[in-house]
Amino acid sequence: MLPNRPALEHRLTAAPSRLPARLGALLLTACAVLSLLPPMAARAQGGLSGDSIILDAREALRKHDRSRLAADRAVAMVEQHPLAMWVEYWELTNRIADVQVDEAEAFYARWSGSYVEDRFRNDWLLELGRRRDWPHFVADYPRFRMNDDREVSCYALLTDQLAGKDVRAEARAAWAAQKDADIGCSQMANAQYQAQGFGRSDIWRRARLALDAGRPRAAQQAAEILGIDIGQAVAELIDSPVKYLAKRGSASTRDGAELATLALLRVAGNEPNDSARLLDERWSRTLPADLAAWAWASTGRQSAQRLDTEAPGYFDKAELRLASSPSKTQETRDIAWSDDTLAWKVRAAVRASAGVGDSVPRGAGRWLQVVQGVDAMSAAEQRDAGWTYWKARALLALAAGSADGDAQRTQARELLQSIATQLSFYGTLAAEDLGQPFVLPPRPAAASAPEREAAAASPGLTRALQLVDIGLRNEGVREWNYALRGMGDRELLAAAQRACERELWDRCINTSERTRGEIDMAQRFPLPHRNEVLRSTKEVGVDPAYVYGLIRQESRFITDARSGAGASGLMQIMPATARWTAKRIGVTYSAGMINDRDMNLRLGTNYLKLALDDFGGSQALAAAAYNAGPGRPRKWREGPILEVAAWTENIPFPETRDYVKKVLSNATYYAALIGAQPQSLKARLGRMIGPRDSAVPDPAPDLP
Repeated sequence: MLPNRPALEHRLTAAPSRLPARLGALLLTACAVLSLLPPMAARAQGGLSGDSIILDAREALRKHDRSRLAADRAVAMVEQHPLAMWVEYWELTNRIADVQVDEAEAFYARWSGSYVEDRFRNDWLLELGRRRDWPHFVADYPRFRMNDDREVSCYALLTDQLAGKDVRAEARAAWAAQKDADIGCSQMANAQYQAQGFGRSDIWRRARLALDAGRPRAAQQAAEILGIDIGQAVAELIDSPVKYLAKRGSASTRDGAELATLALLRVAGNEPNDSARLLDERWSRTLPADLAAWAWASTGRQSAQRLDTEAPGYFDKAELRLASSPSKTQETRDIAWSDDTLAWKVRAAVRASAGVGDSVPRGAGRWLQVVQGVDAMSAAEQRDAGWTYWKARALLALAAGSADGDAQRTQARELLQSIATQLSFYGTLAAEDLGQPFVLPPRPAAASAPEREAAAASPGLTRALQLVDIGLRNEGVREWNYALRGMGDRELLAAAQRACERELWDRCINTSERTRGEIDMAQRFPLPHRNEVLRSTKEVGVDPAYVYGLIRQESRFITDARSGAGASGLMQIMPATARWTAKRIGVTYSAGMINDRDMNLRLGTNYLKLALDDFGGSQALAAAAYNAGPGRPRKWREGPILEVAAWTENIPFPETRDYVKKVLSNATYYAALIGAQPQSLKARLGRMIGPRDSAVPDPAPDLP
């Protein structure tokens, strides 16, 4: 029998040096369990045990109910439930501000090597950073296996700096990658500035990058490092940039010029043409060359995101203003724009070049802008298949009128070849440009009995399945992904097969996609509900490969999937869309029917067919409409007539842009699997996208 809590606490306090650290932590836990016996008994009398205690604890976490969580933790621990670690994790994180180091270490010891151990370490390191408990942070950080938290990385760099290490380069990169304002990265940057590791130009550049990205709070947080007055000025110009420029804008000092530039960036974010007008009228001449160039580039970026034809010209002005600088100051050497700004420079140039109606000189000039934009990107971004593809296309276009045409064509072919084996939108297009239509890669050998046994014996994969089975899918996915760390191709194929056999299709697909040398297309592109999908697509006259490609992207074949916005089922249909479609096809509909698999397929395929009809059979436009609503692609198709790949690359919404690429490439692979014949992505894309023919009646003007 355990001693009573007061006696045990007395022993721990009186003679801590005589107890091994781990034993002490375990005994402290025993004290905690003793204190929870009354509430634990109450939970047991209430009939809560087994999986119900796990679900109750998750609900208690949502409600931040400390006592309920503590009682559930005690029951789960006594029952030795296989998911007890999750209840303890929730209980600790719910009161993390009060947790002590001994408790954290005891948790680590109990669940050593598990996902929740490392997940809690992430939370605990953030808490130690907030407490500025650097000794314990430094001791714990090397044990952080995932090491995927930006703020934790900033705290780690701060401790390295405090230890006298030169981490300026790493700190600058980490700070630039920070998306939203947070305490850790702000503290690190402030410490770097105070130690003169960062200069004023670094702080201002970070503020510009943040405002360019539409993150005003992060911009203000950066500016506050330079002083309260500057932080207040940034808050003012964020709130009313035009008014700030008119009343307080000045380029007489570097700080004043930086503030005026931030105001121009804010104007550009609201209306790029207004920013261009302000630059033309005054600021392009009065600002230092590097800041004027940045303001023009930001204006170009915002204009490109609105698909305005002026965007390439704004980028031209940015380059010309920078080139006009009489001397190469530190500021002009550090001008490098973000990869995202350069990406929109390239997209705008592609949009101006990959269509019909361009004059040859203008088209050639814009293709040159594509090459320049890609070459200015970071090395990692240049390796992206999309930019590799468009640079190759630009070189081929430029080669027609160049004395170096043969060299440019050779370079273009090498670029295309470098991505042609990738299973991706641009990899498949590159292969077709080289005359290599898509064929299925050879299927690897099935997982052997020992490989399958190893996957079945994985504690992390087993816990993941248990969590999914009781409805905690998010937690299950995190457990599953953590268990895959360090696996080779054969182990991944076996783990994927375990998920496939359980019809956990999202884990089946995502796990199989991690392999590099052995590609199992049947795992990556499974065909669940085959009879039902083929029946529904045949009834409405839609390509089943296209529908499979869309479902794979929408729900990963999870029949009860539900998005945060309320979309449901395999085809992720919104309730209003379901009602409209049901009425359109003459089906009696009630609210719960959207969750029925067969009805979900029927409504989804009918809606998709209506979208295809509305957009003249264009699979790219219909996919964009399915993801973003039909009103947006109707607007996006206005302007020049473009080849489909160029139109797709210029979709303003990142989610929809990625979605359309994946649905269309998915459909190409599914067609090969279903028909066992080589497929063409280009044929699926069709030739061009442009404005609707006004002479053709709109078949579904009220398409939701």
